[in-house]
Amino acid sequence: MDYRNKLFTHKNPYDLAGTDGLFIKAIKQNGQFQYEHCPEYATILDSNHFSFSSLNTINDLAKLPFIPTLFFKSHQLFTMPPEKLLIKATSSGTKGKKSHIGFDNLGLYCGLRMVLRLGKIHQLFSIKPTNYILLGYEPHKSNQTAVTKTAFGATLFAPPLHRAYAMKYTSDGYKVDLEGLITALEKYSHQPFPIRFMGFPSYTYFLLEKLKEKELNFKLKKGSKVLLGGGWKQFFTSQVDKKELYQLIENTLGIPESHVVEFFGAVEHPILYCDCPNHHFHIPIYSRVIIRDVHTLEPVKNGQIGLINLITPMVKSVPLLSVMTDDLGILHDGVSCGCGITSPYLEIIGRVGLQDIKTCAAGAADLLKEMKL
Repeated sequence: MDYRNKLFTHKNPYDLAGTDGLFIKAIKQNGQFQYEHCPEYATILDSNHFSFSSLNTINDLAKLPFIPTLFFKSHQLFTMPPEKLLIKATSSGTKGKKSHIGFDNLGLYCGLRMVLRLGKIHQLFSIKPTNYILLGYEPHKSNQTAVTKTAFGATLFAPPLHRAYAMKYTSDGYKVDLEGLITALEKYSHQPFPIRFMGFPSYTYFLLEKLKEKELNFKLKKGSKVLLGGGWKQFFTSQVDKKELYQLIENTLGIPESHVVEFFGAVEHPILYCDCPNHHFHIPIYSRVIIRDVHTLEPVKNGQIGLINLITPMVKSVPLLSVMTDDLGILHDGVSCGCGITSPYLEIIGRVGLQDIKTCAAGAADLLKEMKL
């Protein structure tokens, strides 16, 4: 039996308690395959004297050696030949280095099941033809980033009529074209179809500020939505409070906060985290999250800040079972949200090492001092 497939076909995508045992079996089964087919990963496990036989309960996941996402940006680890993988992708590589991953066939199928299940629950699908304003990169053969492929794929949530991009590909590379987006928006606003804005919150904010400067306000058709993902990245100094951004969206586009949806994810952890009506990232059954102390790297209790450790058995072609991000976060008890989803939810505090990252722990400690936490 393939436990990974069984996990990703479970009906309730937030039933963590009901899938803990299945999750452990899927991790052990996938991990053993990775150990036998990826010598570099086997070396990592052996150097930590780790055996998958030691995983018996969900709390045992803390024993699983993690790989920092920064490691993937300088080392390519594949368990299957890359040339045989149907879909490959990279991280955005804003500092020049990129992570490279690929998906095995069953991993892709599991990902599709995940998106369909979560998309239905979070009401992302519509049969209405839709115009798209994409606050990100126009697809091009030279661009293999996961964020670009994901954004394009998300335009299939509702039948796409047209797509307009913030970052247009030219003979000189990508160029920001906010004026082109405004022209497209004015054109789409006169059509009897909803509009979906999708992409980086930073470019969304820059577009809204441009509209505000031009004193342009819209009341877009029913069903219009704003879908945000990818974080602020190099524009972190321009980051605004979520409530301020949501209010600006409503004032400028006529789209209420209830129709603003945010996503969280990483190329090294291709799980879809979709915020609830209260804008919290509840943990789906396809993953587990451990928050680790920035100094000791030991797990901390819910409600405490630390480094975010993401775990999933989804991908078999790359050893992504347990990855350590360079993000700080807090895991909260799900019942405290009040939206009805009881699985814990993840609060993203910020990225460590805003200048140069020396180590995950050192960078996190520095950011903690800056925040005076």
